[in-house]
Amino acid sequence: MEGRQLRPIYDALELPDTKYAEEECEKLLRKHPNHYGAQSIKAFILARSGRPNEALLLGQSVLNTPSAMASAHVQQGLSLAFRALGRPREEIMVYTAALSFSPNDESLHTKVFKTAARNSMFKEQHHAAIQLSKLSKQQKYVWWLVVSLFLQAKHSKDDVSAPVQLKLAERLVEKAVTDGQLTSTEELRVYLDVLDIQDKHEQMAEVMADNGQLAAMISNDPDLVTQRINLFIKIGAYDKAIMAAIAALESRDNWADYKLYIEAVVTLVGQAADAEAKHSLVAGISSNFEKWAGVRGKARGAKLAQVALATRMHEAGHGDIVGSPEALIWDYLTEFQQKAICYSDIMQFIVARREPSVLEYHQAQLEQRLPAARDSATNSDDAAQAWVNLEKIRYLLQALMGETDPKAWMAGIEPLLKFGLGSSQARKKQPSCSDMAFIASQRIIQAAFLAYSAADQREQLHSALFKALCVLESGIQLNDNSFLLKLYAIRLYLYLSCYERAQTIYDTLRIKHVQLDTLGHLIIGHGMALGCFALDMELCYNGVTFYDRFQSKMPRDIEAVYQQGTYSNVQDFLEFQSNIVHSVQRECTHRYALRGEGYEYGNAKETLARWEEADVSSIEHSEQTLSALHDNRDVSVMGLLTPKDMAQWDLELLTQSTPIPGHDFIRAFSLVPQVMHYLVCADIESLQEKLSELTLVVDNTNDTLSRQDVLFVRGIIDVGSLYIQASDPQNEIDDQLSRLLSVIRTNLPSNELDPSLFSLSSDGIRNLSAAAELFTYMLALKHALSAQRLPAANAVGLALSQLRKEALKSVNTLRGWVDKNTRALVEEQWLAENDDDIFADVKRFVVGGQKQTTSMVTKACTTSWLRSVKNLLSQWEKCSS
Repeated sequence: MEGRQLRPIYDALELPDTKYAEEECEKLLRKHPNHYGAQSIKAFILARSGRPNEALLLGQSVLNTPSAMASAHVQQGLSLAFRALGRPREEIMVYTAALSFSPNDESLHTKVFKTAARNSMFKEQHHAAIQLSKLSKQQKYVWWLVVSLFLQAKHSKDDVSAPVQLKLAERLVEKAVTDGQLTSTEELRVYLDVLDIQDKHEQMAEVMADNGQLAAMISNDPDLVTQRINLFIKIGAYDKAIMAAIAALESRDNWADYKLYIEAVVTLVGQAADAEAKHSLVAGISSNFEKWAGVRGKARGAKLAQVALATRMHEAGHGDIVGSPEALIWDYLTEFQQKAICYSDIMQFIVARREPSVLEYHQAQLEQRLPAARDSATNSDDAAQAWVNLEKIRYLLQALMGETDPKAWMAGIEPLLKFGLGSSQARKKQPSCSDMAFIASQRIIQAAFLAYSAADQREQLHSALFKALCVLESGIQLNDNSFLLKLYAIRLYLYLSCYERAQTIYDTLRIKHVQLDTLGHLIIGHGMALGCFALDMELCYNGVTFYDRFQSKMPRDIEAVYQQGTYSNVQDFLEFQSNIVHSVQRECTHRYALRGEGYEYGNAKETLARWEEADVSSIEHSEQTLSALHDNRDVSVMGLLTPKDMAQWDLELLTQSTPIPGHDFIRAFSLVPQVMHYLVCADIESLQEKLSELTLVVDNTNDTLSRQDVLFVRGIIDVGSLYIQASDPQNEIDDQLSRLLSVIRTNLPSNELDPSLFSLSSDGIRNLSAAAELFTYMLALKHALSAQRLPAANAVGLALSQLRKEALKSVNTLRGWVDKNTRALVEEQWLAENDDDIFADVKRFVVGGQKQTTSMVTKACTTSWLRSVKNLLSQWEKCSS
């Protein structure tokens, strides 16, 4: 009967048609007001429809009716409702209430367990696992209990109970081993984790012994083999570690095993009593490496291990026993320089030893090889790749030797450009050509920042970066799949305030899912800074959607881990889930989304309602919550040819147009909505408190916020202060109002002076965008004053009306100037002939051989600037007081 009554609702949800499903619920409830099945499904519909308060109220009402819990339809609807609301405790209460009717229902106990597991409720998970292991003799429930005990102990703050829980878990596993019930490597990993967290490494070694009961299982799992070697090192059994590593490397080529082998040998060398023992240890490992170097499929790993061994021995003070790591590096290069990964292999070892004499040796070796490699590059793909690897080493050595002469960085740039962009190999999309174009662009960018590092040289810097952009775009035209060329093109377009083209290139990267968390910082937020907030908002909403979907999908993956018995993934999944849920980029994306919504124009009623109804409690942050955030953003994708500890040669850092947002940004733009909320709600006390917090943040940013963000935040502080002053009719507001208006006027285009290409490509558009954004918040202030019938509303309104007229005039003038003049100015100023120009070779190449691409880049810049200015003009037109 109940199922037939609810069928139309279920059918509507399957379509899915939430609105129709809700109508069917209402229809059924009009006939049967106490139909708990309909009420529970309605609660789910309300939760899905963005009405959490109504959903929670209705769901709790049904939950508080014990008799209703006997219905499977109520259980399903209510559990889904609480899951959608993110209320796992209430969801468990649904199953617990249902268990009062069916205490031995295995499926209900399983639901309790999985709800607790996916929400990291380890205590509840543990209790549910106990019930399941009592109800059923299935061995999987024993492992569910073991994993639950382990997780509860690991995450427990109770130093008394944790050891008891771990001891119990250990006993359960030992019994499983005795009974022959430990049958998979996943279960073995759980056993090892339980022992490891208790620091029972000797016992772990016994479990993993070659002649142990589980030896066959370990030998067939490469990760466990590596873990065994590492374990021997941990307990100081270096001889056993060496034997285990040799056995492993005889049958496979695993770099982690090589490194552990080397570490064990180097440690024993340090402990050896005499020179003969030391030499014997080194001779043994060297002989093995030499033997494996002659085996097909192992040569690269073994040869690189020889380099690693020599480097590690020198680090440990035993360099006299081994040969020169530098000679081995060049031997390795000679054999493997035709492989694209060769540079990545040896970079770490070149960087490890930076003594002048060592670098001079590398430089001498490079100079011997480079001319021949350059001359033979067109002979074959392998020869071209060899030249690429040597050019990367040339770049690295210049940085390590502290080269600051931009002419030295530009030396030899012409052959790189010709091969990377103008050769027949480039037209055939040979991968080495894209690599060479990338190296050339890196050299131009590096030289530009070295040549024009002073504040009064930024106009020349922009000219040089424009030429680098032409090189990058030429490379992209030849190979649209080059990720690195696109990343740097995005960076440089944003540096020159060209958002539209940067966003177009970003779209071609097809960044989605978890990459929105690791790479979203490349573009999110830049549109708002450059007047393109609508495009930016779309990216923000995509990010917010990803984070919301992740929170619903990841728990299902955790459930599947238990169902499939892949227990080793539990900790990884929980850590991954925590890192994303508590992600710095997630918080930044949400703050940009909030910021964009505040930027949107609305009439007085809509504006006041938006701020009044803002959920400010959910965005508050403390030092504790900020410190718990995890920064997953990946800057390593920029493909640096130099180590990260060299700031002057760190192109990822140098090409940032604004600081990457972090804790200060999150705090500041969590406080801004709170300031506006309390202002609109006339809560003076709370407003003063938030203004004090915001002032503290902006006064201590240490350049972690962009100049325009600081300008805007200080403007918001002035807006709040002006409101407090105006809330008392007896107070004068003229000085404060004039100061706030002056901030906006200062950042508008001047009507007296002609704009310049440099002002436009540096701070002009950014300042104008900040001024427009601050003006929208001043309008909200004016609406609040009017709604609260405060006398100052009239003065503020008149002042804003006058300011808007001035802004419309100046921005419209700027629009006309950009449309009419910028293309010609780019050609005259950024591509002009200059005999002293450090970048003359690049200029001749891009103007001559890449004229079509250069024209495209010029158009992309001018079109992007014009789009930004038009968007800002439209914003000023919409903003009417």
